Amino acid sequence: MIYLELFLSFLQIGLFSIGGGYAAMPLIREQVVDLHGWLTMTQFGDIMTISEMTPGPIAINSATFVGTQVAGLPGAIVATLGCVMPSLVIVLALAFIYYRFKGLSIIRGILSGLRPAVVAMIASAGVSLILMAFWGEQSLPADLGAPDPIAMILFGAGLIVLKKQKINPICVMAGCGFLGLILYSVI
Repeated sequence: MIYLELFLSFLQIGLFSIGGGYAAMPLIREQVVDLHGWLTMTQFGDIMTISEMTPGPIAINSATFVGTQVAGLPGAIVATLGCVMPSLVIVLALAFIYYRFKGLSIIRGILSGLRPAVVAMIASAGVSLILMAFWGEQSLPADLGAPDPIAMILFGAGLIVLKKQKINPICVMAGCGFLGLILYSVI
């Protein structure tokens, strides 16, 4: 039964995560944390971090990691197939439609209408992860209290370095991980 639940959950994620992996984050969180309770918010944040750091699409990496956490290797395979199947079918159909009708104004209108929705989904995932990073899982969604100053410093430093210095994101993640190890060990 768990395999069917994993498949159907990630089939929905694969079907409705328009805009890529970042847009899938709120859908993944809803399925694996809120609806099924397979992971805590902290575990979800960890899996999102690992999914971002590993090669490949975030949604597929997340499906593989969640499937492994919930039901081992068979769970990873089932969740990954569930996540990939809608994309495979939809991309093949859309590629045919786009190349055949790309000059029509209705196609351009649909694509223009989807952009704000994708931005909203990405922003929703970002806000959830920021709240979890700064205040921790235990304080959500109740009274937030004082934020974690180390997390805020690492976030600010990472954001500044990424935007101003244009350093490779992998180097920024490694640097923040190293600083986090030092700062959280000392304090």
